Amino acid sequence: MSIDKPNEPKDIFRSANPGDRISDEPQTIEEKAQQKAVDAVPDITGDVVTVPTYFIVEEPDGEKKALHHVKDADEISDVIRQARVDENGERIWD
Repeated sequence: MSIDKPNEPKDIFRSANPGDRISDEPQTIEEKAQQKAVDAVPDITGDVVTVPTYFIVEEPDGEKKALHHVKDADEISDVIRQARVDENGERIWD
């Protein structure tokens, strides 16, 4: 899958951030885990940040899944919400 515009040639990249690019070639979970969308760049506060292109999460069945930080943002939010609930279904953070 590509984040390029659907009716444009694939060799034209349309992202402000090259680290957001989704490869047309298959990649392993390990390869995706190494990709950086932003690597050691100062943010507005001057703190140096690194943002992975993919967040690696483990499904309830133990399978690992790579979620793209832009394309899968809703699913990443769901994972974070689930992590905020303890085994009794009670919220552990606000």
